[in-house]
Amino acid sequence: MKTFLQEVAHDLYQKTEGDFSHVAVVFPNKRASLFFNECLIRESEHPLWSPAYISISELFRQSSSWQTGDPVKLVCDLYKVFRQVTGSSEPLDNFYFWGEMLIADFDDADKNLADTDALFSNLKELNALTDNYDFLEEGQKEALAQFFRNFSMDSVTELKQRFISIWDTLGDIYTRYKALLESQGIAYEGMMYRRVIETLDVRQLPYKTYVFVGFNVLNKVEHTLFQKLNDAGKALFYWDYDMFYLKRTPHEAGEFIRRNLHDFPSELPAARFENLEQPKEITFAESPTENGQTRFLPQWLRKNLTQEEKETAIVLCNESLLQPVLHSLPENVKHINITMGFPLSQTPAYSFANALLELHTSGYDSRNGRYHFKETVSLLKHAYTRLLSSNAEMLEKELTKNNRFYPLPSELEKDEALELLFKPCHTNEALCNTLSKALQQIAMRYQEQKTDEKDAFDQLYREALFKAFTLTNRFHTLLESKELDVKPDTFQRLLTRVMASSSIPFHGEPAIGLQVMGVLETRNLDFRHLIMLSVNEGQLPKTGSDASFIPYNLRKAFGMTTIDHKIAVYAYYFYRLLQRTEKATLVFNTATDGINRGEMSRFMLQYLIEWGYPIRRIRLETAQSPQNTAPICIEKDSDVLLRLRQSFDLKYNPKAVLSPSALNTYLDCPLKFYYKYVARLNTPDEVSPEIDAAKFGSIFHYAAEHIYKDLTAHGKVINKETLEKLLKDETRLQTYVDNGFKELFFHLSPEEKPEYNGIQLINSAVILRYIKQLLNKDIKYAPFTFIGSEQPVQEDIEIRSTTGVFQSRIGGTIDRIDMKDNIFRIVDYKTGGHADTPPSIQSLFTPSAKRSNYVFQTFLYAAIVCRMLQQKHDERQVAPSLLYIHQAASEDYTPVIRMGEPRKTEPVEDFARYESEFRENLDQLLTHIFSPEIPFAQTDETDVCAFCDFKELCKRK
Repeated sequence: MKTFLQEVAHDLYQKTEGDFSHVAVVFPNKRASLFFNECLIRESEHPLWSPAYISISELFRQSSSWQTGDPVKLVCDLYKVFRQVTGSSEPLDNFYFWGEMLIADFDDADKNLADTDALFSNLKELNALTDNYDFLEEGQKEALAQFFRNFSMDSVTELKQRFISIWDTLGDIYTRYKALLESQGIAYEGMMYRRVIETLDVRQLPYKTYVFVGFNVLNKVEHTLFQKLNDAGKALFYWDYDMFYLKRTPHEAGEFIRRNLHDFPSELPAARFENLEQPKEITFAESPTENGQTRFLPQWLRKNLTQEEKETAIVLCNESLLQPVLHSLPENVKHINITMGFPLSQTPAYSFANALLELHTSGYDSRNGRYHFKETVSLLKHAYTRLLSSNAEMLEKELTKNNRFYPLPSELEKDEALELLFKPCHTNEALCNTLSKALQQIAMRYQEQKTDEKDAFDQLYREALFKAFTLTNRFHTLLESKELDVKPDTFQRLLTRVMASSSIPFHGEPAIGLQVMGVLETRNLDFRHLIMLSVNEGQLPKTGSDASFIPYNLRKAFGMTTIDHKIAVYAYYFYRLLQRTEKATLVFNTATDGINRGEMSRFMLQYLIEWGYPIRRIRLETAQSPQNTAPICIEKDSDVLLRLRQSFDLKYNPKAVLSPSALNTYLDCPLKFYYKYVARLNTPDEVSPEIDAAKFGSIFHYAAEHIYKDLTAHGKVINKETLEKLLKDETRLQTYVDNGFKELFFHLSPEEKPEYNGIQLINSAVILRYIKQLLNKDIKYAPFTFIGSEQPVQEDIEIRSTTGVFQSRIGGTIDRIDMKDNIFRIVDYKTGGHADTPPSIQSLFTPSAKRSNYVFQTFLYAAIVCRMLQQKHDERQVAPSLLYIHQAASEDYTPVIRMGEPRKTEPVEDFARYESEFRENLDQLLTHIFSPEIPFAQTDETDVCAFCDFKELCKRK
């Protein structure tokens, strides 16, 4: 295979006889110059004076006295002019993003030498003069006429009026804006190029001959430059194309090359460009996922990597695949050259900057001077924060443990580094300073560490810090000069967007090793073996930002860039890559996600139809087979039995207690009981501003407990009048609820006020309503004697198993005990669920999805209270009750538990009747738990697995 650059080098060497001292070779980008140099070396047997290599953009910049303006400053300057011309009071925050679009339009108009006086003239005048634009081609005239047919000047809507009013000022804005930039000696790219062309004297250019290599689409300034140099006899042109698409008309891949060859004939004969007609080994591969393509890569490289590695290329149509590609390279790849640069957005420096900016914008409430938990913890968890402060990890755990949703800065400033990060920044300048100092300190910590030469990412991350620091300082300069005056959230979006669009170049020898590149970097380069990834519609051609203030038909009429140009450019890149390759594999993924439509690129489909040779089609499939999860069964060996005894034997653990929750857990799933109470596995602490059912219930219990604690401070009897008085005092009731939130949810001191968000405020209102329903229910029940709330009850028991007898304890905390008519009522509050009716005592001990956990819990408490009364020879009755607060508003609702078969139920008003049977079943359950012969196995009732904390460990589907 003879590459295009080899053809050019050979021909140019012959024409110049090896004298390149007054020759400049101009490429679309600089990368091709490195490969071209190698080709020139092979042409000569002795040392050569290398030609000058410049890119087209460098050629224009070298011919101008202006400097390219900073993109942010350019928008700020445009904003000044916009306000002067329109008198608008629109803030820079709103203007900024469409200001960028306006500069892009000005840039395109200048690069294509559009008649801006005509383009930005009054629309009515433009419509009237359409027929008089002799400089327009027929197609352009038709496009302009089409615009006015669609726009219809006769019927002007409000939206059209707004468009017309801004459009009519654009000419003045354009003129004044360019004058302002010129006075500062700066310009946007198109403005600079236009001025260079308008004032260019080709005799003043430093080189005798300019060789233009591998260009395709030319804007008007480039075309004019080529024309002037060609007329002066100072230009040579080498176009890369193929007769395959050039002779097919119309064909978008050859659209611009045809014009270029007509205007500037190539130095190479057309016979050299008939490569696509030759047979090649072309494969189209479809992958079920985006990352699945990178898993195919090692297999492809082991089979197809050329002996001279630089003759093989991986082309990424989706450049976000770079990182997974780098991690997928197999062992046979010795050298690699990455042309595209590593995205700054995929480095810790970017994520740290983003976390810090988020903290001081959306994560800080200036009204109360508090930070939000989510943004605070995000920064504390970052590796760079941990690098700066040894207290960061401990502080993060402390905030999580204490549910500190809205911490104060003083709580977070544990050391000098954390003081820097968490000191509130009230201005953009202060925020910029904080970020700059933090990045500097991180870089200093890196310097203290030894550089890992073998770790490519280590050096990359160091450079990323410098890049982020440089960009931050750029913004700091703009803020200091008062050029940039935006709200903090706009400033944060600007800075992170600029960082996200930046990349860090890889160091190395570009002309050595496997080439990994984006589509744009492939210009002028040829490869024997080639694999393209993500050749999907939406990636090739790229869809996305074609936003413009200038409508399509006007752009077309005035010769500006349109979407048609972009499609033609990508078509050329696609076909040009395949021209000289011997073996190419084009991979697309079939998953529909975002801009990816899950279909192959239109160019693949077109090539499939046009090419006269067979194309191999393959489908990539992951070599995975579903694995059945093996049942988990924990045998009670000596170690497990010892841990079991250490948890529940009073000899080992004087505080041991088997609570209703523990026993319910065993009945639901013995394995869960093992994980939680024997192995003592804890679920990680999580903080969420959302209130789960358990926390909701705890706050209700807290409020109810403290209400009755205060009501019984001077006597245990609760009467109707006392409750009615309290019910009217809504402020007092809300205080009880607020105190519950402060202690159990926000973890605030009593004097602090809770800051509710929307969801929390709703939960607070619901809990208050439930408290009122409880009081209303008690008004109907009054008078009664209130014995106590949150009452701990315990009973020592003997547990018998085949290993012997040992002492343990059952017990828990009863929500409420009251008494009326000599009946002790054991009340358990429930803020969720529904009242159910167990058919029998036995059903409470039989594992089932419908087993009543709540009734089991209340009956266990009742059994303990019954035994306590019996020991005191007290014959008063015990009535277990379940008060479902959310159902208590119903007039006929009663908390009395009923039991029995359907239509044969009876109220449980004296638990003594059921105590003996309950205890008999309880003894059997305890024997079961502590029996060495019975392992801790998974439950057969998989319905209970849905919300289990251990389902990931258990792997039960």
